[in-house]
Amino acid sequence: MKKKINSLLQYAFFLGLAIFLVWWSLSKISDQHWEEMKTAMRETNYWLLIPVAIALLVSHLSRAIRWRILMEPMGFKPSLLNTYLAVLIGYFANQGVPRLGEVLKCTILSRYEKVPADKLIGTIVAERAFDLVCLLLVFAITFFSQLSTIGPYVRDMINKLLYGGAEQAGNKGLYIGLGIMLLLLLLGWWLAKKYANSGLVKKTGLVLQGIWQGINSIRHLKNRGWFLFHSFLIWFLYLASIRIGFYAMEPTSMYGWLPSFSVLSLGSVGMIVTPGGMGAYPILVQETMSLYGLSEGIGNAFGYILWLAQFLLILVAGAASLLLLPMLNRKKTT
Repeated sequence: MKKKINSLLQYAFFLGLAIFLVWWSLSKISDQHWEEMKTAMRETNYWLLIPVAIALLVSHLSRAIRWRILMEPMGFKPSLLNTYLAVLIGYFANQGVPRLGEVLKCTILSRYEKVPADKLIGTIVAERAFDLVCLLLVFAITFFSQLSTIGPYVRDMINKLLYGGAEQAGNKGLYIGLGIMLLLLLLGWWLAKKYANSGLVKKTGLVLQGIWQGINSIRHLKNRGWFLFHSFLIWFLYLASIRIGFYAMEPTSMYGWLPSFSVLSLGSVGMIVTPGGMGAYPILVQETMSLYGLSEGIGNAFGYILWLAQFLLILVAGAASLLLLPMLNRKKTT
């Protein structure tokens, strides 16, 4: 009972945060930027969102193939179609309740393919652990390939935090910020050693251990090369969907692959922070594009168009998968 209450409270918190972010981002838009936003959305070539949707659907198919690769060492070979539909339903569930989709896709595959759901949990941990590594690599590529664009932004943020919006102090704030981060890491390591028997430290240790075991398990895969290929393909298709999305709006059509990396980096954070990225994703995309000179109104329009394209795709594909699965597996359930 306590676990259900905690889950409900967690869901209510993230949903409330998403609604607040939507309200906050829209309420701070000036009349001028509202007009820019409405004009940009009216003039968007929505037909170009079709290849965006195709790229994302192929990325989900690649994710399903990668998931099957993780099941092979356990002796399970579910059909690709059922695995793909289960992945889409998982994304569909995550739009409402974060992480529910990971559990749901395991139980669905267990029902239609007779694969024990508890044995699939390890594959989910391995997937998420490797996706975390991929996201960190995307962040690194984004930062080091665009130091001239992103560096000053990070430096200005640190200066504002340290000097309260006063006159910026060049790179001094950046160096101080990095020093503080290093001290915090050392302090965290010392506290973990000192209070190694506390519940919080043990729980954190188990999470980190699970991530490490998930990453390490990939070394023992028979088809490790294919696993790495599909991991690359998944994230490349995420990147390509943003790059194609730029062409849908005239003011963003000039942007290339490097801004796409930036949108992918911060947009992924938005997808993690709130259910389906609601509220957070458009805000972070707009803030990112402002670094490249895009106005607030057009940046908001682009952020909401990209988010809506992904949201509606998962809504339609997930609902269709829920209907198709029992129809396609009628013989297995009778």
